[in-house]
Amino acid sequence: MMINLRSTCKYYTRYPKDLGPSRVIHFTSEREFIHLLHQGHPVIVAFTIKSNYTKHLDKVLEEAAAEFYPQIKFMRVECPKYIGFCMTRQKKDYPFIEMFHSPEQTNNQGRAGDPNVTKYAVKVLPYNYDVSAYGFREFFKRHNIQSSSNK
Repeated sequence: MMINLRSTCKYYTRYPKDLGPSRVIHFTSEREFIHLLHQGHPVIVAFTIKSNYTKHLDKVLEEAAAEFYPQIKFMRVECPKYIGFCMTRQKKDYPFIEMFHSPEQTNNQGRAGDPNVTKYAVKVLPYNYDVSAYGFREFFKRHNIQSSSNK
């Protein structure tokens, strides 16, 4: 019966897919996050809490991370574990997704600061497209971001 369903249903998602090793990076520290931004690739960050929707989101992130690796990195932040980092985003509805892109060193404007501190400007775009690999592909096209898939 499942074989018949798979062959006739035009919306069958083909889960579980063999995506190989996980390409989703789990957030452990802000220092690691900054290091990831310095690599020059856009980083899609999913800010999550435990819920039924998060299980679906995890599958979508795994699929999208496998498709767009290595040009685009995907990261998942468990907000109950890393409250401080999530609170800096000033959002109240979870889960949500944002893209961090193009870190550029900025001029040290204003008063003289610590010479050991380097300031960077990071472009942050809220993700408000369909949560699917297709949605990510359309989001990247809309914002002129080169992804590995040239379909």
